[in-house]
Amino acid sequence: MNSKVAPANKIKTDLHEILDVRHINDTTFVLRFERKELEFEAGQHICVGPPNGIHTREYSIYSAEKDEYLEILVKEVENGLVSPSLKKLQKGGYVVVEEPVGYFTIDNNSSVDQEYVFIASGTGVSPFHSFVLSKPDLNYTLLHGVKYASEAYDANVYNKKSYKLCTSQDKDGDFHGRVTAYLKQNSFGKEAQYFLCGNCNMIHDVYDILEEQGVSTDNIHAEVYF
Repeated sequence: MNSKVAPANKIKTDLHEILDVRHINDTTFVLRFERKELEFEAGQHICVGPPNGIHTREYSIYSAEKDEYLEILVKEVENGLVSPSLKKLQKGGYVVVEEPVGYFTIDNNSSVDQEYVFIASGTGVSPFHSFVLSKPDLNYTLLHGVKYASEAYDANVYNKKSYKLCTSQDKDGDFHGRVTAYLKQNSFGKEAQYFLCGNCNMIHDVYDILEEQGVSTDNIHAEVYF
């Protein structure tokens, strides 16, 4: 996901009431707010910002397609233009929201046997959370790369056999090391569809690994967090 900050006055926005704020750890939280009949496909993103600010930021939708609300997963960035302000908001307050956009989505006409490999770093797991909640019959493997196991955001949502937590700074995950190291040791084949979401260095490295494993670029889909 391109997370460039954009002036809110250049896009069509609306105010949505905050329904809940759920803190996962000291820096990361889930913001739930009114949906207001906005339609989206799992994998799309929305621009969100504080009600009185001049900036919004793009966040992949964290909730399911059929949920009555919208959720985003937010990691506070020190001195950031948006996330520190969002962290201060409380239930009953409001956020500015733009209509969902984006093409980081799954083809609804794909075979039910199609294998998907989701590769995420940090909060880049957001669209995959929406995928799994929205499409419970997906044949998927999710590789989630974080520093510490405490950053395994809502891991209970995923099938235990399908979820691999890769921790680089502690040994409390399923694999000690970066997600790229796990991928180098475990090939998922040329027929799988690969979806990558996270920081640009991870995505570039994964592209190189998949290329070495003979995966066509037609089978690789990426959203970059800057």
